[in-house]
Parts: sequence; structure tokens; C-alpha cells
Amino acid sequence: MNAQNTLLLDAVYAPISIIPWTRAITLLWLGKVEVVEEYDRVVHSPSIAVRLPAVVRLVRRIVRGRRRVRLSRQNIYLRDGGKCQYCRNHVSLEDCTFDHVLPRVRGGKTSWENVVLACGECNRKKGARTPEEAGLKLRKQPKMPSDIPYIVFKLRHMSDVPTQWKDYLASVEYWTSTLLPT
Repeated sequence: MNAQNTLLLDAVYAPISIIPWTRAITLLWLGKVEVVEEYDRVVHSPSIAVRLPAVVRLVRRIVRGRRRVRLSRQNIYLRDGGKCQYCRNHVSLEDCTFDHVLPRVRGGKTSWENVVLACGECNRKKGARTPEEAGLKLRKQPKMPSDIPYIVFKLRHMSDVPTQWKDYLASVEYWTSTLLPT
């Protein structure tokens, strides 16, 4: 169990972040969150003992504006579902390459609409050509996603997800069904 982190929910119980337990306790003492689930572990100060919060919920509703999704390797990997956009084979994040559909040497920009996930073999085959020139078919037109929850990346790199979190992760399950450890 990873008792170093706390799942942060918004006022309507939707997961929004994973924070250190120390931050969760600070937010609790400030009256900004309430504890929904706890770990068995207890921490002590000179005057009190507190069970570590596993899941906390913001007391007040926060309005999150529509955020522009940052162009990054992880976000492209997530957008493309971990599959090469030419052959559709699954590629690990460590082994994947990223291809400019219109090569940079031919004026292609590094943008959501021009960069796709590719396996090494397809990327080498394509080289500095367009997919059509290389005899490859782009499976779907790349575009900027409307929103990717940051929590997905945190969950992706956790070796195990605490049992106290499982019920609250259902709303992001469609994002993470192949990424969450079982």
C-alpha cells in the first residue's frame, strides 16, 4: 500500500489529484477538506495522534476553467492510447517514438495536429517522408485532446493503488482501464 499519498476529490467526489499526506493534513486543519477514507497508519505530534488520510474531499466547490492540454510525450502517448498510429501495435512509453506526420525538414511543426505515437519500425520506414510517400496509412487524424486528467499519469506510475481509493476512481476508469495496475 502506498500510504505516502492521499487521493484528493472535488466537492462532488470526482478525483482531481494525488497529494502527499502531509498536504492533506494541512488542508484538513485549514478546514478546506474533509476526510473520507483513512489508512490504518497513525502519525503523532506532541499533543495529538491522527490517522493518515487516504481520501479527502474539498469542502467548497472549485470552478476549474478549461485548461489547454500541454503538448508532451506522456500526453501524446495517452491521446494515442499507447498504439502506433501506423500499424496499431501497442508500444510501451519507454520504447515509443514520436513522428511528425509532415516532417520538420519539410516545414512540419511540433503540434498536436502533426505529432503521433509511432513504433520504431514504422518511424524508421517513414523517415523524412509523408505517410503516403512511405506507403503508410495514418489510422486517425491527430488533434489536441479537450482534457486529460493529470491524475491518470500519477496512477500510471504507481505500483499499486490503495484499496481505499478504488471506489472513487470509477469516474476516471475509462481513461485508465488499461493503465491501472490490477
